[in-house]
Amino acid sequence: MENYSNLIEAINGLKKQGYTEDFNLRQSCLECRDGQYKIFHDEFVVDKYFRFEDDTDPAEQSIIYAISSKAHKLKGILINAYGIYSDPITNEMLEHLKVK
Repeated sequence: MENYSNLIEAINGLKKQGYTEDFNLRQSCLECRDGQYKIFHDEFVVDKYFRFEDDTDPAEQSIIYAISSKAHKLKGILINAYGIYSDPITNEMLEHLKVK
């Protein structure tokens, strides 16, 4: 698995691999293209993920997911905080996005 030293490097590297959509996390789905696509937990897979931590500022903790959806023929990224700054989502979405 590739390693990235920061979030910007990860975004650029994943875009070069075809993860070009910018997914937004909603309570029960992922959205992209201004809501044109709504992708539910059973319609996507997390191909890989990368965590970035800042020891001095908890607000700088983030995770980037490389996500693909065969059902919608889309590949993209989702950036989210983790820990106390993460977004509220349904249990199904949380389970599907859980870092294993």
